Amino acid sequence: MVDLPKTMQRKFLSNLAFLLFLNLLVKPFWIFGIDRAVQNEVGAEIYGSYFALFNFAFILNVFLDLGISNFNNRNVSQHEHLLGKYFPRIVALRLLLAVGYMVICMITGLIMGYSNHQMMMLVLLCFNQFLLSSILFFRSNIAGLQLFKMDSLVSIMDRLLMIVTCGWVLFFMQRSTPFQIEWFVYLQTFAYGATALFALAVVLKRGGPFTFKWNPVMLVLILKQSLPFALLILLMSIYGRVDSVLLERMLPDGKEQTGIYAQAFRLLDASNMIAYLFAVLLLPMFSRMLKLKEDVKPLVHMASKLILIPAFTLGIICWYYATDLMALLYQEHTEESGRILSLLMFSLIPMAGAYIIGTLLTANGSLKYLNIIALIGVASSLVFNAFLIPKLGAYGAAVTCLITQLLAFLLQLIVAIKLFKFKGDRELIFLVFPVLLIIAVGYFISSFEWKLGATIMLISGGGLTILSLLPSLNSLRKLRLS
Repeated sequence: MVDLPKTMQRKFLSNLAFLLFLNLLVKPFWIFGIDRAVQNEVGAEIYGSYFALFNFAFILNVFLDLGISNFNNRNVSQHEHLLGKYFPRIVALRLLLAVGYMVICMITGLIMGYSNHQMMMLVLLCFNQFLLSSILFFRSNIAGLQLFKMDSLVSIMDRLLMIVTCGWVLFFMQRSTPFQIEWFVYLQTFAYGATALFALAVVLKRGGPFTFKWNPVMLVLILKQSLPFALLILLMSIYGRVDSVLLERMLPDGKEQTGIYAQAFRLLDASNMIAYLFAVLLLPMFSRMLKLKEDVKPLVHMASKLILIPAFTLGIICWYYATDLMALLYQEHTEESGRILSLLMFSLIPMAGAYIIGTLLTANGSLKYLNIIALIGVASSLVFNAFLIPKLGAYGAAVTCLITQLLAFLLQLIVAIKLFKFKGDRELIFLVFPVLLIIAVGYFISSFEWKLGATIMLISGGGLTILSLLPSLNSLRKLRLS
């Protein structure tokens, strides 16, 4: 008899390995080779203005989707035959939502007092968000069909195109004028547009044929079912991204402070992209396992060890060597951004944990609990930012980020323990013991030259992650041989 939970663990590991390989191959070049180079070219103030506008458009992009992609991923994973029914209706609905999103962004931007130049930039960024949201929706169908390797390829396509096109403009094209931030946005439009068309072609080929019909009753039904997801995404976007928007608006030197914050946030965002990949794989897997009433605990344990031990490792590295890392990457404000990074990177730990526990609760349909927790997160972010940003500037935003992410994760964990009756067992030892060892190693090598110390930490963290997985890997090997 086949052990379904262990089969799912093996499927998770194989697809995660492929997804991580592709993303680690491409996204570091994008973040540290292209995005970082753009900030160094245009300066902290101009990039800070772009970064604040980007996050403003990102927060409001929930109105582009209204939770449809998450609802669709979960629904298609559990009922593949519904793809043909939902997909054409949702495409029509999303076009209407795009118009509403653009109107909301423009009105809100005017209320916030953005300049004419900022409003023009915002229009472009909003269109890019529409393209990016479309990619995520098409990917939700691809993942829902369990086509994980194809989903992995689509997940890197836009960044790969940006590396080629923007890299050529930055490093090889003969230019008579300095690099303009607008060029960066135009190239994003090309990359997102090409990727969206490719992902659409995959869905049409694998899930079609589709009959496109206008059905208002069906659209209302889809909206009703997806609105809890929409509220959750909106609230999480606010407490996850509002820091830079508030920094830019609240301080006299807000654009520069936002640019400094962006330098540190880039490392957190890069690491968070990797953590997010877990959620991409886990949501359809958890959804299917819960429908079949399979035990999700082994997969939760495995994913937790895979994501939390490396997160602790990166947190310790940045605690001791943040300024050195910033000096390696940037040309200005390295001391200030290093101080921010040393604290900000610890936010990765609760964020990574939330990608597992929050995804499990989403798959379970526990949206009421998640929305209450997210609302608490928004309140925490707004209150602490309002108090700390005027006093501490960008560092205050980093303090707020850590407090809010930790609070949200702990509340999610409490709910998951209650709903799934998680109990302390030997698997907890395989997580806690490596974390304690990482802290000890970090303290021991803190006085080492930073490149040597960081290398030792990375090797230690990787080795401890593998060791913590040995019990699960042994059981999966026995399953394959049986």
